[in-house]
Amino acid sequence: MATTNLSYYDKTTIPNAKSFRFGIVVSEWNPDITRSLEKGATETLLNCGTLKKNIISWDVPGSFELVYGCKKMIESQKVDAIIAIGNVIQGETKHFDFVCEGVTQGIIDLNVKHDVPVIFCVLTDNTKQQSLDRAGGALGNKGIECAVAAIKMAALKNIDRKSESIGF
Repeated sequence: MATTNLSYYDKTTIPNAKSFRFGIVVSEWNPDITRSLEKGATETLLNCGTLKKNIISWDVPGSFELVYGCKKMIESQKVDAIIAIGNVIQGETKHFDFVCEGVTQGIIDLNVKHDVPVIFCVLTDNTKQQSLDRAGGALGNKGIECAVAAIKMAALKNIDRKSESIGF
């Protein structure tokens, strides 16, 4: 995980997002973390030109359910990219490992199977403080970084096949 500020981006290096439609799937578990990540992502998408009506946000109960929520969004909504937002904090059992591995593999599988990029915005930290630091705290907001990635991947998805560059 990054140990530098996650909130910095140079808008001039990012494609304009006005013509893109984005999905955000948010885990309801640890809402103080996930809602902050969602806010950072949404504000960044809007700041980079996305129209408010072109941002669809769905909630799922926990991080493990992000994969199904993203799959349903791919199947039912015409989106150019999806940001999967969750938070898993290490506990005393192996549950942390199973959830993190399952969500990671599930998002990989969605990216391989479908033509809609799914951006991994799941904080997997050892402590709640580490998550807070990455969700608007001392290290910025990972939601911002993931929104920038979503814009760049949406541009890549929509690249004109005759062109060899996507302009960033």
